[in-house]
Amino acid sequence: MSHRKANVGFTLIEVLIAMTLLGIMVVLLFSSMKICADSWQKGEDKITEVNEVAVVYQFFQHHLSTALPLWKDFTGKKKVFAFQGKNQELQFVSSFPASAKKSGLQLFSLQLINDGDEQIIQVSITPFYPVAEGEEWHKEEVTLLRHVRNFSLSYFGSDDAQTEGVWQDDWLIKESQPRLVKIKIERDDEGFWPEMIVELKSKGISSNSDNQTLTDEDQTADESIIDDQQE
Repeated sequence: MSHRKANVGFTLIEVLIAMTLLGIMVVLLFSSMKICADSWQKGEDKITEVNEVAVVYQFFQHHLSTALPLWKDFTGKKKVFAFQGKNQELQFVSSFPASAKKSGLQLFSLQLINDGDEQIIQVSITPFYPVAEGEEWHKEEVTLLRHVRNFSLSYFGSDDAQTEGVWQDDWLIKESQPRLVKIKIERDDEGFWPEMIVELKSKGISSNSDNQTLTDEDQTADESIIDDQQE
């Protein structure tokens, strides 16, 4: 007498349990992937932010700190001191490193401008001295920083070398450079940007051939001012 073999398979309940477990595993897998992707993106954003801060800081330290107190007295008109500072604009004379392709002194002009639906800090760079006849005159415009909500400058110094300096919102129609320049930047994303105080190595000169730099006492006083501001 033969016996029929029982059919081997899964019951409906077993199939439902397996599908439920599979669904839970898929949800957990994609959740883990999303957390990893978000963490990676936050890390990339932080690296970008740090790089932007470093670029802006290095620009002011390399160029503004070495600004030269020169007069624009080669146009035939009334001579004008090259360093001119407003609350959101700045003009000064400096040079590029020896490794750069640009040679000679350059006139740097910074200002906060609107670019579409955002504000940017733009830098215009032109040769300070007039170019010789037949030579090309180059002007470059570089975006230093985008997505800027607020950009403000203030200047520490005095017209009289014998008196103590004060912070001023502008530095116009002067015959010397300020001792210090304070830069404040706020971004649209409300990220923290440290306040920068740049010490100018040269204070002022009477002509383009007679250099007058800060004395050791002036430099020591400036360093104490910077320390007080940072504290």
